[in-house]
Amino acid sequence: MKPALAKQNAVSFAVGFVFSIGLAVSGMTQPKKIISFLNLSDWDHSLLLVMIGAVGIHIIAYPLVKKRASPILDTKWYIPKREDVTARLILGSALFGIGWGLGGFCPGPGVTSLASGDLRAVLFVGAMLLGMILFKKTEPYLKLRE
Repeated sequence: MKPALAKQNAVSFAVGFVFSIGLAVSGMTQPKKIISFLNLSDWDHSLLLVMIGAVGIHIIAYPLVKKRASPILDTKWYIPKREDVTARLILGSALFGIGWGLGGFCPGPGVTSLASGDLRAVLFVGAMLLGMILFKKTEPYLKLRE
């Protein structure tokens, strides 16, 4: 493995590890927290506080980081240029929202929760991977290519 790639992988692992700790400490790996956030009769505002914290940091950090010509560990930025709304985007967003609401996990917390051995996390991640495989296999027939 090239030294630059090894460094990128090490930093990616470290950032992902810190992110997973943040998810666990904030309780965002607990499906009940997510489902209670979506349930207005038993509303739990803690996810909103996590979101506000994340958006606040992003609002401050993004303009500072973008002043650089390139990322520290790469030669160029990988920022999507498209702004159009497509059937593929709407379908993917709807499936994500349905899975999030039913399972109480989104991909990051779901994968993080695998370490707990929680059967719900195992089932969620398994279903997520199966969904990815099914999409890849059926995409040519769905005419969702862009």
